[in-house]
Amino acid sequence: MTAATTEGLPEGFAAIVEDFNAVPEPERLQMLLDFSRGLPALPERYAEHPELLEPVPECQSPIFVVAEVTGTGQDARVDLFFSAPEEAPTTRGFAGILHDGLDGLTAGEVLAVPADVSDRLGLSRAVSPLRLRGMAGMLGRIKRQVQEKSAA
Repeated sequence: MTAATTEGLPEGFAAIVEDFNAVPEPERLQMLLDFSRGLPALPERYAEHPELLEPVPECQSPIFVVAEVTGTGQDARVDLFFSAPEEAPTTRGFAGILHDGLDGLTAGEVLAVPADVSDRLGLSRAVSPLRLRGMAGMLGRIKRQVQEKSAA
């Protein structure tokens, strides 16, 4: 793995990328499934009001995301919530990676995450480009929400 693989990533997200790149491709798919199982359930305030979450149409499976931002500016805290069906493990896995890699960071840290992070996981031969674009779509929506909410 090269330093470019983790360049520009927050520490926790860099560790996820390193873990994926440290194992053979078949094991990467298993890791993705593990992340899908680890995606936290929605809190009641969103489970009872799914209209508060933003859809991510770039994903093949129905997935919804909301970024809560506490405070303003670059130091505002970001908390992420996802809704993804259990029968879509790849999509849930990507949501789980984004949750584990970004949840609890500052707005500045989230906004600085490179757009190509999905390509750095070493899944390009195991997962279709369309699915990788779905993860990029999730990140794009998260970053837009964080930008808007941290500026408010």
